Amino acid sequence: MTVRVEAQVEPAVLAWARGSAGLDVATAAKKIPVKPDRLEGWERGEGRPTIAQLRKLGTAYKRPLAVFYLPEPPTEFQALRDFRRLPGDTPVESPELRFQVRLAQDRREIAQDLLEAMEGEAPAFVLTADDHEDSENLGVRLREFVGLTGAEQERWAAGYETLNALRAKFETAGVLVFQATDVELKEMRAFCIYSERLPAIVLNIKDAIAGRIFSLFHELTHLALRQFGLCNVSPEELPTGGTDDQRIEQLCNRVAAAALVPRDRLLGTPLISSGATVSSWSDTDLRQLAETFGVSREVILRRLRTLDVITNAYFEAKLREFHEEYLRQPSREGGFAPPHRMALASAGPAFVRLVLASYSQDRITASDVAGLLGVRLKHLSRIESDLMRAAS
Repeated sequence: MTVRVEAQVEPAVLAWARGSAGLDVATAAKKIPVKPDRLEGWERGEGRPTIAQLRKLGTAYKRPLAVFYLPEPPTEFQALRDFRRLPGDTPVESPELRFQVRLAQDRREIAQDLLEAMEGEAPAFVLTADDHEDSENLGVRLREFVGLTGAEQERWAAGYETLNALRAKFETAGVLVFQATDVELKEMRAFCIYSERLPAIVLNIKDAIAGRIFSLFHELTHLALRQFGLCNVSPEELPTGGTDDQRIEQLCNRVAAAALVPRDRLLGTPLISSGATVSSWSDTDLRQLAETFGVSREVILRRLRTLDVITNAYFEAKLREFHEEYLRQPSREGGFAPPHRMALASAGPAFVRLVLASYSQDRITASDVAGLLGVRLKHLSRIESDLMRAAS
């Protein structure tokens, strides 16, 4: 006869864990599986789950088992300001997005703890901005903050080389850069977590490379404004006017574009400085401009319009053309990335280096490393090799 051993957990903690995971009772009960009224009963204090059932709850809610044995629900981290909202929209955070936000918050705090244990207090984040500051000037200051030069942009190959190089510069400047792996792009393109030390930016790994590059500077603007930001509106989709949040998003977009495509460098490119008429520009010309700065053609168009190089009619016509071109493209299936590469892409080189350095100094265990990086121990040697290759 099997003995049923109940887990001695508090009902309020069970309810909190489900709610914070963004799951309704019916969905959560199906994952155990138990009937919804039984799960509701546990949350009211009418009976308790078994230890085996509690483990399944932990998997469903993406929480370690120890969390369920807290005497009361913990105080949640400060919520992110939601910049996703458009007129009439009330976005609902999916369980996947909630987990990625929580994961980023945990990683940021862990990184700060590990750094302080090895080297002392992390450097302060000193970049500040005002939401009425001129976007061109602020774009220049963002470039200076991360140490980005025009020569580097020209030298880097468009695509992953530019993204990885910029990510390294952001992390050197004291901004952690993570990537969310399981959130739909229509829900979130990026978000940031402000802190006086080691703020973090989280990109959506499903976004196009140019989109992630743009989001780096968009989110850095939010951090300079001392904001927690959750965003998913692209620079081509944002309407003019609107709410205060939309005004901030418009500013962040203008600043990101100015940082990535400086006015003087754009106006000094041969295509524009030659005085060639817009009607003679080819799609190849626009693509080459985009590759020079590591951005999308749409961002180049927006910068040209902002600087009055092109007319609004030309701008809108090209945007429609690019959008139709995008719709005609066949959908692409995501490829498979081995665990060691996914761990490094998700957690970021700075966080991974801190974890491995702490492990080498016997400050954390091998089990800690596996848990923090989300991989089995057999993958550590490959992660170290990838880190060394990236550094060289």
